[in-house]
Amino acid sequence: MPSHAPSDRSAFSCFMGCFLGALLAFTSGASAAEPAPLRLIQTVPLPHVKGGFDLMAADVAGKRLFLAAEDNNTLEVIDLAAGVHRQSIGGMAEPKWVVYRPESQRLYVSNGGDGSVRVLDSRTFECIKRFDFREKANNLRYDAAKKQLFVGVGKTYGAIGVIDAARDVIVGEIPLVNYPKQFELDGDRLYVNVPQANHIAVLDRTKMTPVEAWPVSEARENVPMGFDAAHHRLFIGCEPGKLVVFDTTAGKSVAHVEINAASDGISYDAARKRIYVSCAAGSIDVIEQLDADHYKLAARIPTAPGAGTSLFIPELNRFCLAVPQKDTQQAELRLYEAGD
Repeated sequence: MPSHAPSDRSAFSCFMGCFLGALLAFTSGASAAEPAPLRLIQTVPLPHVKGGFDLMAADVAGKRLFLAAEDNNTLEVIDLAAGVHRQSIGGMAEPKWVVYRPESQRLYVSNGGDGSVRVLDSRTFECIKRFDFREKANNLRYDAAKKQLFVGVGKTYGAIGVIDAARDVIVGEIPLVNYPKQFELDGDRLYVNVPQANHIAVLDRTKMTPVEAWPVSEARENVPMGFDAAHHRLFIGCEPGKLVVFDTTAGKSVAHVEINAASDGISYDAARKRIYVSCAAGSIDVIEQLDADHYKLAARIPTAPGAGTSLFIPELNRFCLAVPQKDTQQAELRLYEAGD
C-alpha cells in the first residue's frame, strides 16, 4: 500500500479548510454590505381612509404627524412615538398641504375643493380662522422669521397668495402665467414649479412680482421640488421619470438623473447628502449627491402603487410614506429609518 494516503488526507483537509474559509469570508462580506439607506420599521394601518393622500407636516416635539387624506376629506393625526393612528379630523374639502407652527400650536390646512386655508388649534383641532382664495389652494410654505405663509393658488389661473400670519390677513397675490405646483423659499426669492408652462418661476417676495422664468428643457410635468439651500441646488421631479438639478445662482440646470415615473415627493437629507424621491409608480428612489453638480441613483426601494406622498423628518430620522387605498390595497403610513 502506498504510504502517502495520510498526506493526501491532510492536503484535502487543508483544501477544504481554505475553501470553507473563503466561502465564510465571502458570506460575511455580503452580510456586512452597506445597509439599506431606508429601513422600514413600522406600518400604521389606516383602514378608514378611502382614496389617496396629499402632503403632511410634523410636530417634532410632540412626535405627531398630520397627514392630508385628500380623497377622504380628512386630516389624519398619527402618533409617531407609538406608531398608531390617533384621530381623524373631518369637514375638509380636498385637503392638500399642511403647515405646523409649534410656537403658536397652529395648523394650516390648504383645501383644493373650496380654495380655503383653514387654521386649526393643534390641541383641540377646532377651526379658529379661515382664509379664502377664489380658486384651489394647494401648496404651502411658511417663513417663521417673517411670519408669512405662502399659498399656491389657482386652477384656471395661477398665483402665490401671501398671508401675514402675525396679523391673520391676506396681503396679496404674486401672479403666475398658470397654476403653481410645489415651490421653495430662498431668502427674498421663491422658486415655483409651473408645469403648464414647463418652467420654474422666480418671484421677488418683497416686490410681490415675478422676475425670471427658467425653462425645464430636459423633461415635462415639473411638479415636485426639493431644495439644498447650502449648495443652492433645486431638485425638480419630471416625467417620464427624471430628476433635474438646477443651480439657483446661475439659473440653469447642471445635472439630471433617471428615476422612476410619477415622482410626487422630494426630500433632501443634508446630513447624508441624499435625495429621497417617492414615486407613485411604486418606489422610493434614493439619489446620492456626489457633489453639487454630480448625482447617481444609489437605491430603488419597492413600495406600492400610488405611494407618492412622503416627508423626511431629519430631527426624528424618519421618512414617512403614505400608501393610498385602491382596489384591494388598504391605506397605511409606512415609517422608515434612515441609515448611514
